[in-house]
Amino acid sequence: MTIIITIGVYFLLLLLISWLTGKGGNDAFFRGNRQSPWPIVAIGMVGASLSGVTFVSVPGMVMQGDMTYMQMCLGFFVGYLIISFVLLPLYYKYNLTSIYSYLGTRFGQSGRKTGASFFLLSKLTGAAARLYLVCFILQQYTFNSQFSIGGGTLHVPFVVIVLVTLLLIWLYTRISGIKAIVWTDFLQTLCLIGALVLILLKASDMLGMGLWDAMGKVWADPHSRIFEFSDWSSKQHFVKQFLSGVFITIVMTGLDQDMMQKNLSCKDLKSSQKDMCFYGMLFTPVNFLFLSLGLLLTYLYQQNSMALPAKGDSLLPDFVASGVMGDTVLVFFTVGIIAAAFSSADSALTSLTTSFCIDLLEVENPESKYYERREKVRKFVHICMIGVFVLFILAFRALDNPSVIDAIYTIAGYTYGPLLGLFVFGMFTKRIPSVRLLPVVAVVSPVVCYLTDVLTLRLTGYKFGYEMLMLNGLLTFIGLWIFSRRGKEDLPMSKQFNA
Repeated sequence: MTIIITIGVYFLLLLLISWLTGKGGNDAFFRGNRQSPWPIVAIGMVGASLSGVTFVSVPGMVMQGDMTYMQMCLGFFVGYLIISFVLLPLYYKYNLTSIYSYLGTRFGQSGRKTGASFFLLSKLTGAAARLYLVCFILQQYTFNSQFSIGGGTLHVPFVVIVLVTLLLIWLYTRISGIKAIVWTDFLQTLCLIGALVLILLKASDMLGMGLWDAMGKVWADPHSRIFEFSDWSSKQHFVKQFLSGVFITIVMTGLDQDMMQKNLSCKDLKSSQKDMCFYGMLFTPVNFLFLSLGLLLTYLYQQNSMALPAKGDSLLPDFVASGVMGDTVLVFFTVGIIAAAFSSADSALTSLTTSFCIDLLEVENPESKYYERREKVRKFVHICMIGVFVLFILAFRALDNPSVIDAIYTIAGYTYGPLLGLFVFGMFTKRIPSVRLLPVVAVVSPVVCYLTDVLTLRLTGYKFGYEMLMLNGLLTFIGLWIFSRRGKEDLPMSKQFNA
């Protein structure tokens, strides 16, 4: 009952914020009327980046790779700087609502719809997979675990958790979209970080220490190792981790409508750049706290004579569900999971709706057949996206195989490579690619990357990691260059030709 009341109060707060932001048409839904305060956007983006999967996965990373994940976090910050001073000026220059409209300006509708399609595929797959795992965690570790009043259990069917979660998200995003999300994500980030700090305090107290002393113990532990320079073949090598962090940030934040839509809701370029830089500075210490919690949990497992779980993802939820930390921590954990899930899923739902309406249906184009009823179309697409989410999540549930989820994330990673190649080609060359072959190049590139990975593993034993993203983007760039011609300066950049 305590958990249900907590979730109910939390949702009412989100609904209240949505109501206070006021009603709005498509401009409020897509761009927040360009009135979002940059500090609120920056803090809210932390919650959107830290999905519910991250909330349980990052603490467990110390079991296999110590704190080497921080090398990637350092790369993240450099990536945020590149986004701030390279990509954001481009987006504001063209006054974009959907960032894939730039590809339309540069390459015509073929480029725009190709980029948007890759985004829709990767975001829908990745967001649905994340939400599936969060709903699974809520069912297994919260509703079906021992909790406060009466020490009983709630046996809530998985499909009910999925439907209720998506219904709640739809309710507070349906009217003003990104305008509401900027503020609800701000609240959810505060709840997520608050839950993390409270769990850290509880873990420190159980170890008989203050938080400061506990962090000192973490820093002195051999598993607090951050840098790996000796083993080049290791996935944790600094160069691989750092460069991967840079490029992952560029493509999964700077070339992702979900993350950029919040930034583009700021009033001007300077505000958006402040938002991105501040967000980048916040993201690194938050991840360090998650990793520190993981180390503290390993001490608590030993102190309570409990065997460490086989999978790092189970480190935090297994310990919370054991009841050792008490019912209060279970509530903190639930709030953190829900905050992380809502803040990533709500913006994903809104960005998918935005890209589908703007890039594929062109509802903001006066020549489009949907222009006169663009607000009704947007509301209908928003509801349809809920239905697609449900279908994807239930499909993951039917497969019920963790390796399938890993494969889903891998596939989603492949889809960002062509986006990287398209944007780099558009920004740093003046060549005009073939309108017919541009989509072919974008599809063939990840296929070639996959075959390269398989053959390399068989012939040399080397397994590509995140560096595959860079190879994927490079191949897309080369393919576009081969099937392109030099553009004329007196012609618009959207001039195309048929090869």
